[in-house]
Amino acid sequence: MIGIDEKLAFKSGRPTLKSIAEICGLAVPTVSRALSGASDIGQSTRDRVRQIADEIGYVPNRAGVRLRTGKTNVISLVLPTEIDGLNYSSRIIASIAGALRNSPYHLIVTPFFPDEDPIKPVKYIVETESADAIIINQIQPEDPRVKYLLERNFPFATHGRTMWSEQHPYFDFDNFEFARHATDLLAKRGRKSLLLISPPLSQNYSQNMITGMQSATKETDLFSDYFEEPTQNGTSKRLNNQLIEYLKRNPGTDGIITSTTVSAVGAINAISALGRQLGKDIDLCTKEVAPFFRQIRPEILTITEDVTKAGSFLARAALRAIDHPEEPPLQMLVTPEDTTEINTAVT
Repeated sequence: MIGIDEKLAFKSGRPTLKSIAEICGLAVPTVSRALSGASDIGQSTRDRVRQIADEIGYVPNRAGVRLRTGKTNVISLVLPTEIDGLNYSSRIIASIAGALRNSPYHLIVTPFFPDEDPIKPVKYIVETESADAIIINQIQPEDPRVKYLLERNFPFATHGRTMWSEQHPYFDFDNFEFARHATDLLAKRGRKSLLLISPPLSQNYSQNMITGMQSATKETDLFSDYFEEPTQNGTSKRLNNQLIEYLKRNPGTDGIITSTTVSAVGAINAISALGRQLGKDIDLCTKEVAPFFRQIRPEILTITEDVTKAGSFLARAALRAIDHPEEPPLQMLVTPEDTTEINTAVT
């Protein structure tokens, strides 16, 4: 702890790197590197410098940092404003922020709206140099945002893969294997006619799910079909109506696969509205980011994706892209067996 006299010395003025250096008895460049987490500075020294900085209320001057280093010490997570209904946004934000906690970097969230071109906020960040790296999701196979960032050599990481994935950092959950696994689980329940409620067809993970389900049913007597989950306002009502009409036209459907809590709830409501019993007349297998259904509806088959792991990895991948662009990008593809809890309980 620093003494009261030392604290009072800086009470009337904004603490600076020089303030910390005077208290610690270190050179200003050493203090700066310690606060940046430089590996050649001993851990005890870094801890001591950080402690002093916290105690005297030191906050880096962003303009000064940018002048000295050319960096903003900011990573921007670009997220859509649609309500995801499954805590994805809060979990990915918390995990990225947690991974950056002991680094000099801070996380900002840059939103974009459903009626807005998703590349607009990305271009704004790059052209205004308001962040050192960008993290994006809802990835398309030929995502124009990724193409733009690659062309400009701007550091970024994606939650999902593109056709250029070998060139950039990413974290992805293997949705091909998710759909295959979900199909197998339903087949083991004796289900013969399956429906996938897919994410937007423009996104890569939606295509992976569809081909995964089709791959699992190709050499069996199982029938498979899919339709796209609505994404506009009023999604729940639209989905309920769409699914009720589908089940009326296809009464033999006895297994449904969904990838979001919103679509799973829509399936539950549609099944109930038609007087069919979930877990008896028809089974549901869904992906979720928290063990929600396994606690309140154990008859539902669930596969839990670890979004916390995704966020932590994406933060590290973005930092690598900033600090070591010459090194291979950090990449990770996980399967249901790697990272998930799978509920297959039969009631």
